[in-house]
Amino acid sequence: MSTKPDTRFPTGYGRRVLAEVDSTNAEAVRIAKTLAGPEWILALNQTASRGRRGRAWSFPKGNFAATLVLHPLETPDIVALRSFTASLALFETFVSIGVQPQALALKWPNDVLLNGGKVAGILLESIGAGAQVAHLAIGIGVNLVDAPSVDQVEARALRPVSLLSETGVSIDSEEFLGLLAAHYARLETQFITYGFAPIREAWLARAAKLGDVITARTMNSETTGTFETVDAQGNLVLKTSKSRVAIAAADVFF
Repeated sequence: MSTKPDTRFPTGYGRRVLAEVDSTNAEAVRIAKTLAGPEWILALNQTASRGRRGRAWSFPKGNFAATLVLHPLETPDIVALRSFTASLALFETFVSIGVQPQALALKWPNDVLLNGGKVAGILLESIGAGAQVAHLAIGIGVNLVDAPSVDQVEARALRPVSLLSETGVSIDSEEFLGLLAAHYARLETQFITYGFAPIREAWLARAAKLGDVITARTMNSETTGTFETVDAQGNLVLKTSKSRVAIAAADVFF
């Protein structure tokens, strides 16, 4: 574990850097009960990376893989809205290192796009059973230096891109973590203080394909319609030829 200091790190947030781990989200599950407060876990090498629905996630050397462990007090439906908070924190982090805002967009429900390609993804996992979420793991993967090849992603998925190849910006994972943690801490305070409304407004201002026709695919169905908004519950709202449809979880294609 690294003890390298980071003066930008927000007060009240723990930080541990692991030379290697299977997955930072898996590590979060193992240590959550021992944590006294919010904690960031960063892996310099991750051997069993995964994305949504258990999909494998490529982790070339030099990329970013980290998980923030929180002890939220809200009900599960409110807790889940932190995917939008994490997306905004990533957006702000990229801008702070010199990426042009117009090159970035936020793809519902949990991806960040750079020049139209996927540069970062977010995976939320709750820890604990019952009506209350004991801990929340917010896993974040960023293609800092390299991206998976197109044949490593599912059909119709957006092309993966890296920060380095698209912008020429080079930053190591520990420095990126310091910046991301600071941006996230500010937005987390906003979320706790004012609720989802200002986060939602800011997210929509940066949303990919808002007003365009997109397709949302679940395990059992596929809906195509105009991306109208994200509602107060975080649902994707599509206007189809028949009605307005609110979708809680899906893969989005355009």
